[in-house]
Parts: sequence; structure tokens; C-alpha cells
Amino acid sequence: MATGAVPASFTGLKSRDHPCLGFAKSSDFVRVSNLQRVKFGRTKVAVIRNSNNPSRETVELEPASEGSPLLVPRQKYCESIHKTVRRKTRTVMVGNVALGSEHPIRVQTMTTTDTKDVAGTVEQVMRIADQGADIVRITVQGRKEADACFEIKNTLVQKNYNIPLVADIHFAPPVAMRVAECFDKIRVNPGNFADRRAQFEQLEYTEDDYQKELEHIEKVFTPLVEKCKKYGRAMRLGANHGSLSDRIMSYYGDSPRGMVESAFEYARICRKLDFHNFVFSMKASNPVIMVQAYRLLVAEMNVLGWDYPLHLGVTEAGEGEDGRMKSAIGIGTLLMDGLGDTIRVSLTEPPEEEIDPCRRLANLGMRTAELQKGVAPFEEKHRRYFDFQRRSGQLPHQKEGEEVDYRGVLHRDGSVLMSVSLDQLKAPELLYKSLAAKLIIGMPFKDLATVDSILLRELPPQDDKDARLALKRLIDVSMGVITPLSEQLTKPLPNALALVTLKELSSGAHHLLPEGTRLVVSVRGDESQEELDILMTTDATMILHHIPYSDEKTSRVHAARRLFEYLSDNSLNFPVIHHIEFPTEIHRDELVIGAGTNAGALLVDGLGDGILLEAPDQEFEFLRNTSFNLLQGCRMRNTKTEYVSCPSCGRTLFDLQEISAEIREKTSHLPGVSIAIMGCIVNGPGEMADADFGYVGGAPGKIDLYVGKTVVKRGIAMEGATDALIQLIKEHGRWVDPPAEE
Repeated sequence: MATGAVPASFTGLKSRDHPCLGFAKSSDFVRVSNLQRVKFGRTKVAVIRNSNNPSRETVELEPASEGSPLLVPRQKYCESIHKTVRRKTRTVMVGNVALGSEHPIRVQTMTTTDTKDVAGTVEQVMRIADQGADIVRITVQGRKEADACFEIKNTLVQKNYNIPLVADIHFAPPVAMRVAECFDKIRVNPGNFADRRAQFEQLEYTEDDYQKELEHIEKVFTPLVEKCKKYGRAMRLGANHGSLSDRIMSYYGDSPRGMVESAFEYARICRKLDFHNFVFSMKASNPVIMVQAYRLLVAEMNVLGWDYPLHLGVTEAGEGEDGRMKSAIGIGTLLMDGLGDTIRVSLTEPPEEEIDPCRRLANLGMRTAELQKGVAPFEEKHRRYFDFQRRSGQLPHQKEGEEVDYRGVLHRDGSVLMSVSLDQLKAPELLYKSLAAKLIIGMPFKDLATVDSILLRELPPQDDKDARLALKRLIDVSMGVITPLSEQLTKPLPNALALVTLKELSSGAHHLLPEGTRLVVSVRGDESQEELDILMTTDATMILHHIPYSDEKTSRVHAARRLFEYLSDNSLNFPVIHHIEFPTEIHRDELVIGAGTNAGALLVDGLGDGILLEAPDQEFEFLRNTSFNLLQGCRMRNTKTEYVSCPSCGRTLFDLQEISAEIREKTSHLPGVSIAIMGCIVNGPGEMADADFGYVGGAPGKIDLYVGKTVVKRGIAMEGATDALIQLIKEHGRWVDPPAEE
């Protein structure tokens, strides 16, 4: 049965349009049930009056999208839809560090040492602090670790390191009580603090059953809240997508709605006890789920009038560029909407390596909010920010009389375009390989991860037969070759696509091209209605959305949202490619974070059909891989194995970085397969909800293997565990042999 929820502080529910809605009331929430029987139109679904403040404007609920069983507040989840304005929050003190909208976005990470190793942990915290972190989290899983925390704190203070310390708690209320006496903040996972470990069972609850479990949570949690009040500690109520309780999953599913309700159960207790020094987090390894959960959280807080700060993070993001890209997509998207007060980039790397990309993201968010980058106000009616619905542009179809097949210039799951230089045309076979094309007797053919189209800003001279032959061979395998209008008019290349601006379209210059020439239109998105209206009389194969990188005032995210609204309002179904030009000498991490934030923020909302990244001094292969990583991180085009890899902590039962590298080396050629690599059971089956197969530390030197959330093999010796994982993949028919080297 589909279920939605609204806070209990709102009474007097009534359905004006749908009298069949059934309401069931408990002391903590009101459930709106039997939603699958409701047909949603554009009318409101239910009206809820705020009983705490009757004069406040009536709050309306609506389905997240047409036919969706998820009811969401009509209130927006951010301060502004047309520019970045930081969400106003209260200040929460974590030791001597202030979190909230009146303060810088804080950067944090987590130690990977054994917490009982006091000297090793102290040394690592000092290295992290020296790298510029504002806060450090330490895992505290038992009494011995809690005792060690006192010595860790005292030693750091003696060494003049006053960086706030956070205790990471799972399944251990007594441990939390102990460590609250010395650490500055307690992270509580609402999915497992008072509940048993989830068995992923669908359970039936009566109202009395549910109420009894809430009373149990309050009984277990209240002493910790009282102690935090006494000692002036902070708290993070950190829900995780994959470690929700069976109770929450039985009502709300493994969903963003369940994550929000899980955290709210604990927040209501804090508020009941007049404790407000806490923050929320809604983490998931899937950036799309993570973004939806935070937005829903803020929308519901807006309804309630709550103003608690947000800790942002994509959990188990992985390592290297993959981990940075996933984090940029999730965290960067929310920062562009003005959400987020402290962030962590979770990487399967030494914790001090997290600080630089984390700081870059924080700086990007702060600068965008300070400048209030945006566009002129516009009405937003079509974007769905609470549940993913992709707007798929109309892919090219073949027209009568065309000599070549244009259907392959874009890919249905997301396209990658690359900028190619004249120099690259001098070595055609190297060019084909750099585009990830297959070569058969020197001839290119498209493969799984081949670039779909190329942008050639300058055409080779008419008499350069070799270069033109190389381009013809690409066109013959349905790779689009896009070149500026001026080039196509002066040095025409048969069957190339002409890149035009709105100004050129208005002037009619494109009519000088041969009849039937395919057009690609470059659009900023912040043009006037009159300028954009030329699109209604244009037969464009695709649009390149492009804002110069140097533009300090215009937000490419908001300009693109405005463009998509215009296209939807006018029933224009052109595919839109996000085109970003980076300056020379940009740092690689800066490029990955910039692409993940500026394009990922749109793709996670289903807005866009592909990516074109340009950076003059970056390696071609790096740009191509970054583009495909961006699409895969946004759950679009899958071209390689997906890894859900925890960043390691004091609970980890093996060398996570070494084992992760070993598994990747042997399994990276399996697109469509997702593998979770988890250091221990806490971050095991509960937090790998997206994975097909799992490699999880079960005991020192022993590995447990999972299929989905089910353990299938226990206690495998680590020496043979990677081979056992491969055999498990083979048994389930998901293995293919690596491609032979050409």
C-alpha cells in the first residue's frame, strides 16, 4: 500500500477534491493511505492547517509528479528558483566551530585508524587539521573505543589542536552516553540507534505497534539528548538510504520519504526536550536519491518552520575521479540551490586527501551564494525535484533523401560530445582510438563507450584529402561532426552539422547552407522571450546550452532550468547538450567538481541529453572519461562497472584501498554490474542498497559475499575472496571476459 506522511502538528486535514482519501491519526504523524486509488490532476490533494500557528498560510500537498504516490509540500525546497540564495538556518555550535547560514560552509572528514590506537588516531587527526579541516569524525563502536576517546581528546588539546571531534555511533546507546562526556558532537544513525539491525522484511504494523516502537525510541534516545544538553554537545541526525529500520521501510519503503521520517522521529524527541543544537543529513550512495532526500527534508522543514542546518555528503562515493564526480553531483547540486552548511567528500583514500576536493566544493558553493548567481525571475512549472523523471529530447530520425545515418549522433541514454583539433586529424587512427572507437583494419566503428559526436571549430582546407577522409569515415559510422556556420559556408564538409547562434538564426544566414543541412543551435538560456522564439521556427537536431565560464553573474544551472521551462512551455522537444568550456590551467579536481556541479545539477533532475566538456590543456582521454563518469553518476548511460566503496574507518577489517584497487583491476569491464566493497558489517548490507554483489568484511581476515542484501557466502579467507567474488558473478550470469587488447 502506497503511503505518504505529513507532520502531526498539522490537524484538520481535509480533501476538497478527493473525498476517498483515508486519514489515520497517531500522536506523531498523520498517514495518508490508499493513495494508489487516487487520480491526481493539477488540483490540490489535501489542505493542512498549521495548528501551532492558525494565522500562517495554509499548506497544500500535491503529488511529486503526475500519478506519483508521494505527497510533497507545495512549498519550494529552496530560497529561490532563479538564483543561488543560501537557506537561512539557526547556528549550531560544534565545540568552537559554528555551523549555519551565517558562517562559512564547514569542511570535515573521518579517521581511518583503529580508535583504540590513540597515538595513531591523534597523528591522523593532526594531519587532517593541518590540511584545513574544520571538524573530524571518529568511529566509536564499543566501550574500549569510548575510553580511548578521552585520551585522544586530551592529547590533542595538549598539542594545541582544538579541532572539534565527532563520535560516529551505530547500535550502541551506552557508548554514545560515555563519549558525549568528551567529544563535541554525536552522530546518531536513526536507522539503527534504537532499532535492531534491519532484516529487510516487510512487516505489518498496527497503530499501537508503531506507537510502541516510537515510545521505545524515545526511552532509549532521551538520556543521550539530556546529556548533550548538559555538556553543550551537538548532534547529527544522520539518516542513510541503505540502513533504514524495518519499521520505516515497511511504511515508506527504502525511499527518500523513509529517510526523512526516520530522522524526524528523533528530531521530534529533541524538540520535545527543548534541545536544538543538532543538524540533519540524508546520505545515499546514489546521488539522485541523495538530492531528492535533502530536498524533501527541507520542504518538510519549511512547512514546520524548522531551521536546522544541513550536513551534506554522498556516502560510499568511491575513489579517484569516480568518488569526486559522485560527490560533486550530489553535494554540488544542493549547493547551487543554497542548501548545505557543512560537507564531507567520502573517498576510499587517506582522509587528508578528502580535504582539498571538499574545500573546492565548499568554496564553489560559498562564492555562488555570495554573488547570488542566477538569471531573471521566471515561473517554474515543469521541473520535478522530488522524484526523478527524465525529459528525453527527440533523438534524430532519418529524413528522406539523406545520404548518411544521423540517428547515431546522439545516444538514447545520454550523449558524449568532444572537441577535436586539426592537429588530431593528422593521425586518424590515434584520433579514432582517442574517441574510443573500435578499429577493424584501420577503419573506425562505434562501441559501447565511443564518443557520439565531435565539435570541430576549424575545418581542414579543401585540399587536405587525408583529414577530410578521416572525417568522412567518422560520419559514415553515424558520428556527428559539428562545425561553426562560418566554417561550413567557406569550407563546406558534406553531411556535417552546422553550429549556429540565435543571432545567426535571426539574421537568416543559415539559409545560405545547402538545403537539408542539419543545425545545432548554441543557446545561453538567459535570452529574452523574443530572442528564444526563433527556436519555434527552427528544425534543430540539438541545442548546446553554453554559458561562458568567465561569466561571474549568470548561473548556468538556473539559466538551463529557465531554458527547459521555455522548451516545455512551447512543446519543443529538442535534445539539449550541456556545453562547458573550462579555462586553461584548471586543476583536474576543479574541472571534475565544476562539471559535476554545473551539469550534474541538471541531469539529476532529468534535464539534459548529454555533455560536451572543453579544456584546452587537459588530456583528451581524461575529458572523455570524465564525461562518461558524469553520465553514469547521474544514473544515465552505463559504460563500466559501478562501485559502491566505503571510505574506511576504525571499523574496517581489511586494507580497503588495496582490496578496492585489486577488485577494480579484475572487474572494471562489466557495465551494468554494481559491486559494493565494504569494510565492515555496519556499512555492509545496510548501506549497499544499490549493489548487485557485495564484498564485506565479516571478521579479521575473513570476507562475506552478498547478492543484493543477502549474504550467500561467509567467512571466506581474504586471499581467495576476490576470486570467489568473480566466481559468484559468473554463477549469476553477469560475467564477461575482458576484451582482448588490440
